Amino acid sequence: MAIRSKTLQLNETIVQNAQFNNEPEWFNALRQKAADLVPTLELPTIDKVDFHRWPLFDFAENEVETTEIPTEVQDELVNYQFASVGYQTVKSELPDEMTAQGVVVTDFQTALDEHADLVRDYFMTKAIQLDEDQLTAVNTALVSSGAVVYVPKNVHLKTPIQLLQVQDSRSKQNFVNHTLVIAEENCSFQLLQRTFTVGEEQNPAHVTVEVIANPGSHVRFSSLDSMSEKTNSYFNRRGNLSRDAQIDWTLGVLNHGNTVADFDSDLNGNGSHAEVQSVAISTGKQVQGIDTRVTNRGKHSEGNILQRGVILDKATLVFNGIGKIIHGAHGAKAQQENRILMLSDEARGDANPILLIDENDVIAGHAASVGRINQQQLYYLMSRGLPKEVAQRLVIRGFLGVILREIPSENMRQQMVDMIERKLIDGQRTK
Repeated sequence: MAIRSKTLQLNETIVQNAQFNNEPEWFNALRQKAADLVPTLELPTIDKVDFHRWPLFDFAENEVETTEIPTEVQDELVNYQFASVGYQTVKSELPDEMTAQGVVVTDFQTALDEHADLVRDYFMTKAIQLDEDQLTAVNTALVSSGAVVYVPKNVHLKTPIQLLQVQDSRSKQNFVNHTLVIAEENCSFQLLQRTFTVGEEQNPAHVTVEVIANPGSHVRFSSLDSMSEKTNSYFNRRGNLSRDAQIDWTLGVLNHGNTVADFDSDLNGNGSHAEVQSVAISTGKQVQGIDTRVTNRGKHSEGNILQRGVILDKATLVFNGIGKIIHGAHGAKAQQENRILMLSDEARGDANPILLIDENDVIAGHAASVGRINQQQLYYLMSRGLPKEVAQRLVIRGFLGVILREIPSENMRQQMVDMIERKLIDGQRTK
């Protein structure tokens, strides 16, 4: 059941603090409209996850900005064309060949100054509507950082576009981040997004991504999220696909704090195609709830969901996979697989496949499992002299490998492998 937070009303000072310098009147009006809608809207529903009392709305009125670039960010800058820490953009450098082809990768404020028409046409109009629920309205009202990515018609990039977007919790500072991605007709590219937290303050994180895939475009989107234990996070990644467009999502949900996420793809055009693959690990007392939905509206559209997760300690992980085929989507395909490994008797895991079919001429199916680690595999590895903890981690790596190998960037793939290893080691230590 959806719940409305009747007491949630955004403080006017917080809304004002979120504004960009010289913000256009039309964008400010949109921001104010969203703020007025917040108390009238309901929270989204993430089945089997009660997140309504999480401090997702504990925004700071008196923020303290820090300008020094953290060492852990400086060490990573060489791998990214765009990087930001909190409100501050610390790098924005495209290769000459991308600039020559008309590619745009810039921070949100610059986009409002130099590419206002793009933002006006696509921001919260195609993939997401600002009045969907309280969280989409909050993101519109309080967006204060982010990026805009634009790839022109018929441009095919061989070099991935890589974004580093860091929550700055060295002080009380709000992190409401929005990335708008526009793929014009018949273009293709890879986009990598890395998010994490620096600092020890408790701040919520709201991260939204809109990908608008115009006819014939192909976007390969990979993300790696590792927000801190003190961060309660909401991730909202949406795709809007036109005729013959394709988005391949590979998502690493490796946060340390409580997390809820919406990963949705709307297959609006005939022949559109979405592949959604996600990895999640929950440890300690962490709660993570992930809603992944693919809606087939176009004829002969195809949507596939593959989710794999691991749970240790007293943690919770919920996968909700929703495949929806709208009446009139002749020849559509919807398949999903949700699997969770439990490494603790005190953990809670749910893998919930849902198919909502309103058309006859379709192919649809699902698979789901929540179970223990394969004892035969474990025994085999231990018989070769490996300690149980190491053998467990190798079996888990194999279980997750089907998704890890889909990450196009070797650097991000190795980062995800290393992070999985650290989370598993930390979880085993707390047993």
